[in-house]
Amino acid sequence: MTTTPTAPAAPTAKRDRTHYLYIAVIVAVALGIVVGLVWPDAGVELKPLGTGFVNLIKMMISPIIFCTIVLGIGSVRKAAKVGAVGGIALGYFLVMSLVALAIGLVVGNILHPGDGLHLTNAIKATGHSQVDSEALGPVDFVLSIIPTTFVSAFTEGQVLQTLLIALLAGFALQAMGSVGQPVLRGVEHIQRLVFRILGMIMWAAPIGAFGAIAAVVGSAGLDALKSLAVLMLGFYVTCVLFVFIVLGALLRIVAGLNIFTLFKYLAREFLLILSTSSSESALPRLIAKMEHLGVSKAVVGITVPTGYSFNLDGTMIYMTMASLYIADALGTPMSVGEQIPLLLFLLLASKGAAGVSGAGLATLAGGLQSHKPALVDGVGLIVGIDRFMSEARALTNFAGNSVATVLIGTWTKDIDKARMQQVLAGELPFDEKTLLDEGENGTPELPEQREELAKA
Repeated sequence: MTTTPTAPAAPTAKRDRTHYLYIAVIVAVALGIVVGLVWPDAGVELKPLGTGFVNLIKMMISPIIFCTIVLGIGSVRKAAKVGAVGGIALGYFLVMSLVALAIGLVVGNILHPGDGLHLTNAIKATGHSQVDSEALGPVDFVLSIIPTTFVSAFTEGQVLQTLLIALLAGFALQAMGSVGQPVLRGVEHIQRLVFRILGMIMWAAPIGAFGAIAAVVGSAGLDALKSLAVLMLGFYVTCVLFVFIVLGALLRIVAGLNIFTLFKYLAREFLLILSTSSSESALPRLIAKMEHLGVSKAVVGITVPTGYSFNLDGTMIYMTMASLYIADALGTPMSVGEQIPLLLFLLLASKGAAGVSGAGLATLAGGLQSHKPALVDGVGLIVGIDRFMSEARALTNFAGNSVATVLIGTWTKDIDKARMQQVLAGELPFDEKTLLDEGENGTPELPEQREELAKA
């Protein structure tokens, strides 16, 4: 008797264990809220857990930015193309910052959330204490971009310093041609190592989320939320309008993409930001996911790090509404003629505070001190809820930078539309373990390799 050979069983797909990780993050956030409400003092003591996790992520930002930009620019044949991407990005960031200011201006003038509040001497003192910020003037800000040494750009954790060093290294390797290929390959392997370390760090996310949320809820409490609910809700609504109407319309018109589809792809990053109140915690993952989506390394490497310093849409809305709120609360409402110069000044001041932790409140206080000192007294009114508003700021900033990357990739024709559709449809899942697209030999694919595969 002859037996018919049976076909070999299809290999079983590996289960994505990180699915459980993000369920654990959601549970940790819920537990943190409970602890903050029931045992507020204990919740505040848990703050180091959140701070430690965010610091672990920040530790990886500089090497990831360096590797991404060097690989992106080093693999582009013409330097002018990189300059064009940077010019388009900065122009777009400026326009969107002005749009965010305008929307905040309209909503703030409609709501007038600060009417009827009373200031105490303690609140005035709290406001003035915020003026001592690390924000820099325009000249000092430009000089601060130059690191003390080549290596200090990585050790001091300054994003713009790392960006400068990476640009110089990328252009140098580009000029070296084939001689620089071994160096590019070395940087490629370093990037692979760094992303693998980041994947390991992400398993501490539930602990960090629990500590961060417990501390926020425990320190603010319900009283602060009740008294300032109108401002908070108005700010949240304004951010939602900006993201889903302004950014959503742009994304649909320019890239033909539904913003909900993009945000579904980035859902884990939004959850990470919500639980840590820091958009920086998702910066490395945004770089990896935008490259996986099909945007070129050059566009991602320039747009994302620059956007984290210059494309702060949520911060613009926050400073607009907070300024109007404070003016109303002090009984000195500003006319539109007074509002516009102040807000344009704050727009410039925010760039001087790029990369400063918790810069939203400090920049607002410093800007008011320089342009309209009488309003500094009222900054203390929003200290209690600033942490809650910082979450909306961070989410809006992240949304703005993710949309900007797709838009700029579309304008410069540096995005693989076919790949983008496959990724968003779930046909090319993101590798949560390595955070990189691996070739057949286990090494990450360079853009030119991806192009050759697509042609084949």
